[in-house]
Amino acid sequence: MFQDTSSLAAMAEALSQSPDYRVLRRLVARLPFTPSSDQETKTAVILDTETTGLDAQRNEIIELGMVKFDYTPNGNIVGVRDTFSAFNEPIDPIPADITDLTGISDELVAGHRIDAVAVEKFVDDAVLIIAHHSQFDRGFAERYWPVFAQKAWACSATEIEWRKYGFEGAKLGYLLHGAGYFHQAHRAVDDCNALLEILAFELPTIGRPALALLLENARKRTVRVWAEQSPFELKNRLKTRGYRWSDGSDGRPRSWFVDVCEAALDDEIAFLKTEIYLRDVEPRTQTLTAFTRFSARV
Repeated sequence: MFQDTSSLAAMAEALSQSPDYRVLRRLVARLPFTPSSDQETKTAVILDTETTGLDAQRNEIIELGMVKFDYTPNGNIVGVRDTFSAFNEPIDPIPADITDLTGISDELVAGHRIDAVAVEKFVDDAVLIIAHHSQFDRGFAERYWPVFAQKAWACSATEIEWRKYGFEGAKLGYLLHGAGYFHQAHRAVDDCNALLEILAFELPTIGRPALALLLENARKRTVRVWAEQSPFELKNRLKTRGYRWSDGSDGRPRSWFVDVCEAALDDEIAFLKTEIYLRDVEPRTQTLTAFTRFSARV
């Protein structure tokens, strides 16, 4: 026999007060609210894509999910404006491993197309696009809908040092559990709703919501440093320091690169001079902002 909801909620609250238990609650999506003119707010969109693979230039989007919400300048989430969810039938069949991961099959997306006009209208008033791995999602979004190339982006996976604030890692599931929830993973709009609650979660060591910290970090300029023609035998040293490999297929240099804050640029160049090239060098650098960071165009 099932107990009534209020009784279960009371039990969960009692357990959560004990250091011997951790309670996870099923995530329930927020209902849309009516904005008020009494409060200064801005609008952002959380975006997630499900795709047929990892290559933004060759693979295809099969699902797009978005949640539009309002927030105050100090990073408090006011409420959800609207949600967007749509399937897209790819040219090629969906790989079996993608179906196993997402539950999205060829039959589910058959005949579906994502309305480009509807996408542009949905994000038109957003001053920021947030994704959990913007390096991935921005590449796909810009390829399909050019409007995203004109937007500022933030990455909730890389622009917050989650371990510093008591989380086990930056995976969405880890963060959601740390915030006290569980959900249906790997469906686009569900992941967007999950990320919204994570961003609303107050980080205990600073007493502010995670969104406030994300906004603060996204506003900072960073510098991309290219270690072109670096010795092959030192690639592991570069990887250990956080460098990533660009194979040159997207028009960027075929080289290792790393993104650092402006204050760390001199130290990074010193590292390349003393530990990689063993001589005086002036590596190629690019200054990035939220409008260019994570974009395949850069």
